[in-house]
Amino acid sequence: MLEICCNSIQSAINAQKAGAKRVELCHNLEVGGVTPTEEDIRSCVAMGLRTHVLVRPRGGDFCYSDAEYAMIKHQVARCKELGAHAVVVGFLHQDGSIDVDRTAEIVRLAAPMEVTFHRAFDECANPLQALEQIIACGCHRILTSGCAPSAVEGIPLLRQLVTLAAGRIIILAGAGVTPDNAAYILHETGAQEIHGSCKHTLPDGTIETDGILVEKLINQITENEK
Repeated sequence: MLEICCNSIQSAINAQKAGAKRVELCHNLEVGGVTPTEEDIRSCVAMGLRTHVLVRPRGGDFCYSDAEYAMIKHQVARCKELGAHAVVVGFLHQDGSIDVDRTAEIVRLAAPMEVTFHRAFDECANPLQALEQIIACGCHRILTSGCAPSAVEGIPLLRQLVTLAAGRIIILAGAGVTPDNAAYILHETGAQEIHGSCKHTLPDGTIETDGILVEKLINQITENEK
């Protein structure tokens, strides 16, 4: 399963035209992504795409104030009402440990939507312990580069996470995924899902999903499966 990170409805349209079936919808990739608008969520769902929504009130760290957490809970509830298929969240304590209380509460609030624990995982202090905690919270997948700058560099840990997960949670490999390395990442890690942005910058400075790159990525993955 391929997931394309899309920062706008136009990006989602580009991804869908290229053959993508699932997107992670967000805004402001410049800060790592924040929650998109309700209208964009509604439109993406209406397009027939499997829509995973990033719920993040701001850039920066993943230690949220009570007010920010209240906003996150409200946005998760709205995602459910708008028909999203999953939400993408991540919560850490200041010491780099997983905030299991908030993570588990969001899983309960989000049901029956799926919950992906995002790349906050890559900043955790103990990834193997974090894996077990996130599984215990009931999350459905972890988006991770293997705690490295890119998924290629994180292959050793990604492989270990896939093995230790043993089907209890999906390891979604992401960061620096391209048509040139996607099949290699999947083969070397054993991951069943991969996440890429396939983005390019338009002349006006706007970041947008490149349908040509998405199509190349899909073709490479498909060819690798034969």
